[in-house]
Amino acid sequence: MEINTLTDAPVSGDESPFMAAPFRGKNAFWRYFLGGVAPFLVSNIIGAIPLAIVIISYTLDGSTLPQKGGMPDFELMGIDLNLGFALTLFPFILAFFTVVWLVKPLHNRSFGTVINGGRKVRWGKMLFSAFLWIAISAAWLFWSVRTDPGNFSLNNTSRTLLILAALSLLLIPFQAAFEEIIFRGYLMQGFAVLTRNRWLPILITSLLFGLMHSLNPEVREYGFFTMIPQYVFFGLVFAVLTMFDDGIELAIGAHAANNAFLSVFVTHKDSALQTPAMYEQLEIYPWKDFIGLVAMSVVFVVIMAVVYRWKDIRKLYARITVSDSVDAG
Repeated sequence: MEINTLTDAPVSGDESPFMAAPFRGKNAFWRYFLGGVAPFLVSNIIGAIPLAIVIISYTLDGSTLPQKGGMPDFELMGIDLNLGFALTLFPFILAFFTVVWLVKPLHNRSFGTVINGGRKVRWGKMLFSAFLWIAISAAWLFWSVRTDPGNFSLNNTSRTLLILAALSLLLIPFQAAFEEIIFRGYLMQGFAVLTRNRWLPILITSLLFGLMHSLNPEVREYGFFTMIPQYVFFGLVFAVLTMFDDGIELAIGAHAANNAFLSVFVTHKDSALQTPAMYEQLEIYPWKDFIGLVAMSVVFVVIMAVVYRWKDIRKLYARITVSDSVDAG
């Protein structure tokens, strides 16, 4: 069964355009299942072809593929780390365009409804979120280096760092935007249709976001129950931003800024993104980093709440009431 709402204001009270949008489209479970799975299939099958070609070329002479945390070790393979970085992110570009293309034919609504309910994209908010997260991350890195200088080594000050920065600005937004679109946009709305409330979509998508990262090298190295809570927490932060701001622009900005900052400024041996970053962190203390992530996130969300005057906590748990709906077949 599909619910297709006939009015332009399909939910009662002061419900948001972002949460109202999915009730105006076609909403059968199979549509969301297909729309959620297809981008990952495209990225992991078609998007992985360039990396597969590189791996096959390396192993044709019988060489054993060197690995780092279950992923190809580009440095030991003699592959430029910036090229390896691009190969790793290429699948996300295909995933991004796949989900963009699927929304209209699958759900009979525009892709913009997944961003913020169909309004113009709020680029200013996205950029503000990115710059604020970079500022907070820079402050945390500065404090970390000052308090534990022996744990950081200056890794790269060559022009390859500028190339990495350019690649990060070009490619990371696709990766971060795809993850936010699929989890905080597309699936958040899908679970809202299914559950008719806000807190369950927040929780479910955050858990799925965490599980998506379960194959990351950090998880393999430090343990599932040590690292997955960090990814789930990050998902919760992005979900809170989305619910309060009625769209995913702030989440995209912060997510892209976080990944780009880490790619350019600090890396470690078990990082999912192997980059010639400025600093290398020699020892990772996952729970200390988790505390730092929580502190940074609290500061970030509080500043956002003050700047955008968020007051209604019900946006995190209120039930969604749908009116004037019919069976669309």
